[in-house]
Amino acid sequence: MILRPAGSADAPALARLGRDSFVAKFGDMYRPQDLSTFLEEAYSEAAIAAELANPQRLYHLAERDGALVGYCKLGLVCGFPEHARGKHVLELKQLYTAPGQTGGGIGKALMDWAMAEFAARGADEVQLSVWSGNEGAQRFYARYGFAKVADVTFRVGEQLDEEFLFARLI
Repeated sequence: MILRPAGSADAPALARLGRDSFVAKFGDMYRPQDLSTFLEEAYSEAAIAAELANPQRLYHLAERDGALVGYCKLGLVCGFPEHARGKHVLELKQLYTAPGQTGGGIGKALMDWAMAEFAARGADEVQLSVWSGNEGAQRFYARYGFAKVADVTFRVGEQLDEEFLFARLI
């Protein structure tokens, strides 16, 4: 597996992986119109290109045999300031693996990179949101010292999902 920073040329592959991963894990939770609206807003090539150009975002990719198998997106500003306990709070925005690739060490490699990046940038707290029903992800983040600090929501089209805000002081 190769880990590397993302560049603008990665937008099509990131858009495809983001869509495929989201639909595989959560697609059946939404009405078709809500899902379609969300996917266009969040995972169109244009949306991903804009995210890659945003100086407050940082993407890192995982590749195997030349194929994108996962990615991690960091927010370099506090995503939930009303729940911040630290002075320099950063956010783990996404950690996705390709469908069928969970459990192969991709998430661990990306998470290890993310935690090192947060430390290098002087973060004293890291936040992330996770769907309330995604117990596997919650266990994964708990292994890194994250714990629930608040209830939050996440919008997909017109649907509001119940999420948990997890955080860890560094």
